[in-house]
Amino acid sequence: MQTIAASNFSRRLFAAFAVAFGLMTAGLLSAPAANAKIWFEGGVFGSGAVRGYDVVAYFTEGRPVEGDRQFTHSWMGTEWRFANAEHRDLFAANPEKYAPQYGGWCAWAVSQGYTASVDPEAWRIVDGKLYLNYSKSVQSQWNEDIPGHISRGDRNWPRIKDKLATE
Repeated sequence: MQTIAASNFSRRLFAAFAVAFGLMTAGLLSAPAANAKIWFEGGVFGSGAVRGYDVVAYFTEGRPVEGDRQFTHSWMGTEWRFANAEHRDLFAANPEKYAPQYGGWCAWAVSQGYTASVDPEAWRIVDGKLYLNYSKSVQSQWNEDIPGHISRGDRNWPRIKDKLATE
């Protein structure tokens, strides 16, 4: 009896994998839109851009503030959360002003030629632009040569963005 149940389970599991594989190869279970891959991998965490933090708050309050599911805006294929309606509306009116540089990926990593996730607590505004880093320790490395890292990041970003769009 136990062998029959295990055998049925194995068949069902194999069938599920076969169906999923078939859908993927047919393009029906595709990855998120290319923009979602570029404008923040935070969707992986199920909380949208910048892990659900309010990007406007970095500018208006000078600190990271968690967004609220009640105040969202969809932009570049990603859900952005805000602490209040005013922040949501500011972002909706001018998302490029508030969105983090390099698609929300770690600024130091992009300056090195690759991407890495971010810690919303590791941030800095430079010349009116929001930069995020993987961690506070990585941010301290980034802080050692901010202009150099931004220059390298700006050079690397078009290639990285193109690669992300085709993955």
